[in-house]
Amino acid sequence: MQQRRKSTSGPHGPALDLDFRERLGALKNLPEFFSLIWSCDRWLAAMNILLRVLRASLPLTMLYVGKLIIDEIVRISVVSGENAVENSEMSFLLTLVLVELGLAVFSDLLGRGIALVDSLLGDLVSHEISLRLMNQASRLDLECFEDADFYDKLERARRQASSRILLMSQALTQLQDAITVLFLAAALITFNAWLLLLLAITLIPAFLGETHFNSQSYSLMYGWTEERRELDYLRFAGASDETAKEVKIFGLSNFFGERYRKLAGEYYQVNRNLAVRRASWGGLLSMLGSLGYYTAYVVIIFRTVNGDLTLGDLIFLSGSFLRLRSLMESILIRFSSIADSALYLRDLFDFLEMEPKIKSKAKALPFPETISEGFTFEKVSFRYPQMEKWVLSDISFTLHPGEKLALVGENGAGKTTLVKLLTRLYDPDEGRILLEGHDLREYDLDGLRDAVGVIFQDYVKYHLTATENIAVGRIEERFNETRIKEAAHRSLADTVIEKLPDGYQQMIGRWFKQGTNLSGGEWQKIAIARAYMRDAQLLILDEPTAALDARAEHEVFRRFVELTHDKCAVLISHRFSTVRMADRIVVLHEGKLLEHGTHEELLASGGQYSELFQMQAAGYR
Repeated sequence: MQQRRKSTSGPHGPALDLDFRERLGALKNLPEFFSLIWSCDRWLAAMNILLRVLRASLPLTMLYVGKLIIDEIVRISVVSGENAVENSEMSFLLTLVLVELGLAVFSDLLGRGIALVDSLLGDLVSHEISLRLMNQASRLDLECFEDADFYDKLERARRQASSRILLMSQALTQLQDAITVLFLAAALITFNAWLLLLLAITLIPAFLGETHFNSQSYSLMYGWTEERRELDYLRFAGASDETAKEVKIFGLSNFFGERYRKLAGEYYQVNRNLAVRRASWGGLLSMLGSLGYYTAYVVIIFRTVNGDLTLGDLIFLSGSFLRLRSLMESILIRFSSIADSALYLRDLFDFLEMEPKIKSKAKALPFPETISEGFTFEKVSFRYPQMEKWVLSDISFTLHPGEKLALVGENGAGKTTLVKLLTRLYDPDEGRILLEGHDLREYDLDGLRDAVGVIFQDYVKYHLTATENIAVGRIEERFNETRIKEAAHRSLADTVIEKLPDGYQQMIGRWFKQGTNLSGGEWQKIAIARAYMRDAQLLILDEPTAALDARAEHEVFRRFVELTHDKCAVLISHRFSTVRMADRIVVLHEGKLLEHGTHEELLASGGQYSELFQMQAAGYR
């Protein structure tokens, strides 16, 4: 779909300027949406359609029965005079009334059934969209999550999980009303086709007006995506367990509140202006529809007065025209709404159709069961997307089988980036990384990730039980109690868990009832247990012990080195008393490999490592 941006005033981004043809073109997204609905539960979907078709046929039937009732009342009154109530022919009239009652009750039951099926099907569709978004997000490259434009697209897609339920109901109601219109039109066209055409024409302006303002609404939502994300963030920052301490200590409540009030106020003003214009024009244009209906109504009255129509015909035709006018107006307005809602569907499907750049090649190599040659970096250089500065430049070294390698360097030296390349969260821009003599990109990606265990410095604090927090390291083993407890013992997390009221079944974190929080050091021991739970061929600890005291960190790394004697391991730490336990040390500086060797070799060389070591050692004297 060709989309043009136009500048708008205010701090928000540019809005989309779509013409009428492009808005209608968005309807091509509906078949895919209906396919999604059908895939959720085909029986519920089929039942929904059947119930709506049945209910669509009732209005004309009930109007016709009403006509028969009126005509029968008039006939009995004329024939029987004052004794009409005692007339034996009242039985037919009562039968008609009972039929109308039955149709009314049946219509109500169908309405209840449709509402129930809509609710059940809507929940399934919402859950399915949410699951697809979660699965898709897990497939996409890490670089996507470091890009603001991607977050805007994700935000628009995420909102479809709940809001598209309304579109489903609208689309199915449109089908139901269209069937009803066909029944009514077929009955009325024999009376006066020109009046039917007049009614349709007078409704078109309201339809075009609604289409225009629906487009304006979509344009507003699109242009303010980033600001709406900021509003969500301000709500979180102003009232969450993660920020509560600093909000209180630094007195940030007014800061966040004023910023939220200002941004929300700007959005309200723009939205209010649109709503006022929409209501004003909508009211004016709807008058034309009323004019078309009353023109038909006057014609029917004159023909009834002239004796061409019975009183029942008057009730039937006027009721049919009134119902037809209401339905046609709803269909035209809803058609515009559906067309513009389909624009939002494009946001969802565009996101779901995104393909990751980093993925397995066809006929990818299986990850080796045992690493015999190790990992080799050959002139590897890398910079993050949309950045000019190289984060890593011309890096070359080898991680040998069973070797414990420490990465050392100042903040921003490229240590974590190197780990991201080793685990194929990113691929090098220049050079290559070899495993057993083959480029890492030739191996099956899932196999590679399965064989690597990483605990980053910004590890996640899952609001789950202690058992589940450890089991995320190898989630398919979450019911293996022995393995979980062994991993906890290796990381010293067992000493933390033993103090919890419910032990391994204790909920950690304060988001849910019965949850308990942990200190930073306790959380880190839980996180490190995930690495042992992984039991991978390559284990990486990227400064996950920053919150531990020197003694605890030393003990954690000592055990880590001992317990991974037959595995490749990468350690990142700023404490040189820990780093010296590694077999070899690589020193990075401003993205370049400055020196590497054993602790003793680097001290003897008198380079940067030796200088930094002496500086840190002096602090303990």
